[in-house]
Order: sequence, then C-alpha cells, then structure tokens
Amino acid sequence: MPELASHTDKHGHAVAIGDEVRILSIRMDPDIDDDEREMFEFMRGSICEIERFDAEGRAWVSMWWSTGEGNATTSVGLAPNEMERVTSHLPPQAPVR
Repeated sequence: MPELASHTDKHGHAVAIGDEVRILSIRMDPDIDDDEREMFEFMRGSICEIERFDAEGRAWVSMWWSTGEGNATTSVGLAPNEMERVTSHLPPQAPVR
C-alpha cells in the first residue's frame, strides 16, 4: 500500500515542494507593523510555489515585490487550512482523510 502524504491542503489533497498553492488566509501576529500587514493581505488569493516545509508542517512560500527602492521578498509559512493546491508534482492519489 502506498504511503500517505504527510502534507496536505485545506481539502486534504497532498502537497509537496514545487507544487503551486493559492493562499486562502494568513495568520498574522496582532502586533505586526502596517507595511508588513499590507504585504501579507495582498498575498491572499495569490498563487505561489511551495519552497520548503518546516518542522511544524507549514508550507513556506515567497512573493517578490517591486518597490521604489528595488526588489523585496515576503515569505510566509502556511498551515494546511490556509492554502489550496492549484498544481501538483505528485502522482494522483485520493485525498487524505
């Protein structure tokens, strides 16, 4: 029997490094500064590639920005309920329940 995926999206679909996910929500610290809050809010609805997973199972994605001072990047770790898979590099499998 194949091993079940250890990382999933909101719908229970397996996700892996290189998959593209849509950011549904981002949990933010209430003390975050306004500039950072604005960048995170803008990321909602965006499609980003999973770069890595951390020890807590969050999927890390990044988004590049063009600013008046050059380029900037914002990275965020997403919990399964904060993303949905758009494209996958994994072989097809049934959702994990």
